[in-house]
Amino acid sequence: MKKVTLLLALCAFATTSFAQTTPSTEVKVRDNGTTKVVTKTGKTNVGQALDNTKDAAGNVAKKTGHAIKRGAKKTEHAVKHGANKASEKTKEGTAKMEAKTE
Repeated sequence: MKKVTLLLALCAFATTSFAQTTPSTEVKVRDNGTTKVVTKTGKTNVGQALDNTKDAAGNVAKKTGHAIKRGAKKTEHAVKHGANKASEKTKEGTAKMEAKTE
């Protein structure tokens, strides 16, 4: 039981430390000569939204590509089926014509 608890605690710690990004600090100098220290600790809401949009666009493109490929396979199958059907009708008609001429 101790090992399981220790393992879970270690995983939780590793996950939280992985999720955090290293903060960066910037020193901005204003027009009047004073300085301002700005600390950035990760993505802004806009940056995260852009990443989410990019991921969603990738998913849509992948699904669209799959649908196009599937549609092409269906069309190919239908064309082959139609061609085979027409070929059989032609053979049958030719055989009937030959039978009549004999």
